[in-house]
Parts: sequence; structure tokens; C-alpha cells
Amino acid sequence: MKSSRANSPRSRNLLSRRAALATLALLAAPLRAQPAPPPPPKLPVVASFSILGDLVRIVGGDRIEVATIVGPNGDAHVYQPSPQDGRRLAAAKLVFVNGLGFEGWIDRLVAASRTKARIVAASRAVTPRKDGEGVDPHAWQDVANVKIYIANIRDALIDADPDGASHYKANAAEYLHALGGLDAEIVAAIDAIPHARRRVVSTHDAFGYFAARYGVEFIAPQGVSTDAEASARDLARIVDAVKAHKVAAVFLENIVDPRFAQRIAAETGAKVGGTLYSDALSPPDGPAPSYLRLMRFNVKQLTSALAP
Repeated sequence: MKSSRANSPRSRNLLSRRAALATLALLAAPLRAQPAPPPPPKLPVVASFSILGDLVRIVGGDRIEVATIVGPNGDAHVYQPSPQDGRRLAAAKLVFVNGLGFEGWIDRLVAASRTKARIVAASRAVTPRKDGEGVDPHAWQDVANVKIYIANIRDALIDADPDGASHYKANAAEYLHALGGLDAEIVAAIDAIPHARRRVVSTHDAFGYFAARYGVEFIAPQGVSTDAEASARDLARIVDAVKAHKVAAVFLENIVDPRFAQRIAAETGAKVGGTLYSDALSPPDGPAPSYLRLMRFNVKQLTSALAP
């Protein structure tokens, strides 16, 4: 009786289905067991200062690892490189610098590190602004120039990592769109201020590109670099200019000695308008931890102080 039941059509069908299921399970098992391919190693890059580091991270995204030499609230004009900076350059594939003479120490650091990294000037193709002291390196204060920075960063990353080309192009395109919106915001905000009130004192001459693009006059007791302190004669000259031009506000900067602006305000009665971020971002918990937020914060400070 047992043999008869085992050979019945029903039993044979049941065994056949079980065998088929077992075969499918064996076929599927290798597919499930295959591990996901590891992500590609991140491209090691170095940026010379915090604002540039932010731009490089935006374009590079998760395909790169960025080390920044001069961090938040740091003054790249007077920075003294460390041995750790040399090790970072030695390990990098790309080193992004502003150029235009901004990092006076970079050539010495590159030579000391013996890096084989490509050195990329983010400001390449920017039309430099000149003043009595030479070339003004603060080109990022005009949003149109940052669009050039982004294109240079994108192209350098693609050259170093062709497999990530679509990634870099997409990130750059999205950020270029955001920069277009930022530029329009700044134009509209400054246009709302009467021309006669668009004069301010800042503590070093970092806003020439902003002034040329957006129509605000900046008077500063220092030149384009913070290497040298303002002299008594410089301060007297600015005090006279503030009084003569009826400057509406005096602004501190996050990277220089605030006593300059405070003294000028005390001697002229001009309003202390607050802090402007010029050459460096704020720490992450501050008001200007990215380039977009830095520019918006500065414009808010200016418009609040200069509004009638």
C-alpha cells in the first residue's frame, strides 16, 4: 500500500514541485549571497581656505575627501603652514587654491611637501580687479566670479576622476543655478538702498569686487591684505573720509582686529553695523558656514545698517 501511494500521480506531482522549488532556491542562492561592490575610493583633495573648501565639497560630493588648510575664521593672508599641511598636500591628487596672490605661502608649502598633486587655481579666467597695491585676490565677493570657480573645480575633478564626470557635472549645474538666484537676490537688496547711503567702512579692503558688482562703496583702513596693521595716519584718513562722506555704518570683519572699526565709530559717530565675513566662513554653528549663507548674511547686515 505504501508503494502504491508513493507512485500515485498526486505523489509524483508533489515531488516534482518540491524538486523544482529546491532547484530555484539553489539558483537564487548565489545571487543573494553576492556582496555589493565596494564604493570607489574617495579622491583626496586639498583646498587652501574655508570658502574654497565649501565650493569644492559642493561639486565633489561624496566622491571626494576634502582637507582645508585655513579653516573657519582663519586669515589666509598671514597663515603659517604646519607640517600637517605638508602631509596633506603630499597625499592629495588635487590642490585647489584661490590664486591671484591670495595665498602668499602656497608655493613654499608645495615645494616643501614635494606633492605630485595638480595645483588648480580656482580663479583662472577671472578678470582681476586692480588697485594701488596690485591685484585684488578677493574675487569670490562677486557671485559671477564664483560661477567661474565652480566651472574650474568641475573640470579639474573630471580630469582627475573621469568616472565621476556625470556626478560632478550634475552637482555643478545645480549649484550654478543656486548662484544665479543668489546674484539676483543681492542686486534686488542693494537696489532698495538709496545711492547716497551706500557707503560703509570695513576693517580691510576685501570687498572691491562686491563694490564693483553691486554698487556699495567700501572705505577701509587697511589694503587688500591684513599683513600690516593700519597706522595712525591711515585711521585719521578714514575718520576724515567717514565725516566727509557721511558714512552710514562701520563694519567689523571676522578675521581682523575689531578695534579699528570701533575706534572709527567712536570718533565719527557712525553706526557699528555688525560683522561681515570676508575671507573665511564661520564655524558650522555660526551664521556663515557656507558661501551661500555668507553672502546672504553679509547682505542682510549691510541692508539693515544702511536702510533709511
